[in-house]
Amino acid sequence: MGNIFSYVIAAIVVMGVILLLMAIMGRKRGGSSSSSIGKDRNGKPKTQTQIIREANKRLAKDPHDPAGLEPMGEVYFTSKLWEKALPIYSDLSRLAATKTSINAFQAYLRYGICCINLDKIPEGIQALSTAYNLDSHNFDVNFYLGMACFKSKQYDKAIPCLKKSLVAKPEATGVYLVLGQCLYMGHHYRESLPCFKKALDEDPSNKEALFCMADAMTEEGHGDKAIKVFTHLRPDPIYGAKSCLAAGIYHTKKNDLETAAQDLEIGLKHENTPPELKLEIEYRLAQVYFSQNQIGKGLQLLKLIRNTNTNYKDVNALISRYQELSQNSNLQIYISAGNSDFVSLCRKFIATKYHNGTVKIQDISVGQLYTDILADVSSSRWEDTELFRFFRTTGSTGELYIREFHGKMQDIKADRGFCVTAGNFSDESRKYIEGRPLDLIEKVELTKILKQITM
Repeated sequence: MGNIFSYVIAAIVVMGVILLLMAIMGRKRGGSSSSSIGKDRNGKPKTQTQIIREANKRLAKDPHDPAGLEPMGEVYFTSKLWEKALPIYSDLSRLAATKTSINAFQAYLRYGICCINLDKIPEGIQALSTAYNLDSHNFDVNFYLGMACFKSKQYDKAIPCLKKSLVAKPEATGVYLVLGQCLYMGHHYRESLPCFKKALDEDPSNKEALFCMADAMTEEGHGDKAIKVFTHLRPDPIYGAKSCLAAGIYHTKKNDLETAAQDLEIGLKHENTPPELKLEIEYRLAQVYFSQNQIGKGLQLLKLIRNTNTNYKDVNALISRYQELSQNSNLQIYISAGNSDFVSLCRKFIATKYHNGTVKIQDISVGQLYTDILADVSSSRWEDTELFRFFRTTGSTGELYIREFHGKMQDIKADRGFCVTAGNFSDESRKYIEGRPLDLIEKVELTKILKQITM
């Protein structure tokens, strides 16, 4: 029994020695393999030139040898030489299907990253999607797949990827800016605001995050806070023109036309402004000038726009309209002046229409869409109570307004009614007045009477 026990002990000791020797030999083999790739004969790290030279020797014998492709790819990728790294990782990702020694995830990931940096977005999305299927929790694959979707304007697909990248690496910098932009471009303005704030915490000088945050605040109804940012950014060479446009739109809505004009005029002084942005600033500024009754300045801008883009928005129609207004100051007052001047003009319109009679104004009612004036009109032969409705629109006025006007005439027992517009009346409106004590005065007849008036 003792002999058996001794044999067992001896066997265990022998096996332990054998395992120890195998481990030592394994380390030596692993060390020699590692040194053959990363170190020279003297044990010093190989230079990039040495690595590439040895890789080229292998690839001269076999262009698809992973032992040559992988070290060469490593050198080019870590040096950010994307154009040289791209074909190598493209080859490795194809070989990974049949050669298990290749790290397939890394090959697809790096191929995708090279594509993104070279603006080969569709190929990048395809490669990164394959890498994602191999490891969906990796930071790099989620971040770069999110970047690829962002660059291809697939914002709703980019958002979950970028959020997952933050889960994988919460301390990563640069992610919040892209995530904020995706949410902003996808019209998720409120959700984008904390992302832009964190991006600005990382880099307070980031003008892109600052502008987008301000614009998102405007969309969320916090224009009073956003305008401070836009005003601050107005001189910026990159975001200045966009900020001037945003500030101009805000002040126009607030009816602060003087400040709006100032914003937009500063915007036009910026050099290297993208053509579409410049056209939009000119278009908005022209409208502000028209609201200020500066018809000549507005027309000058519209003609500049037409010289650049003959079919930009409704520029041609606006030019025709305001050229006519510039030649007829009373028509200009009728369409765009304040209520006081407009009402004075309407009173003179009635007096001019009945220049051989007597006009006594009984009531004036000023509304948002039209102004009603009730007058007693008499001559040597007749006497009437007449109701006038003045529409300031230059478009077409429909039957509904004429029916409502006729109902008011009946309520106040007016003998006759006149609807006046700077535009025209619909065919249904004209049919409705047949057989009724109603007259429709459209732009052509209105203009003739206005030319006889001296304000």
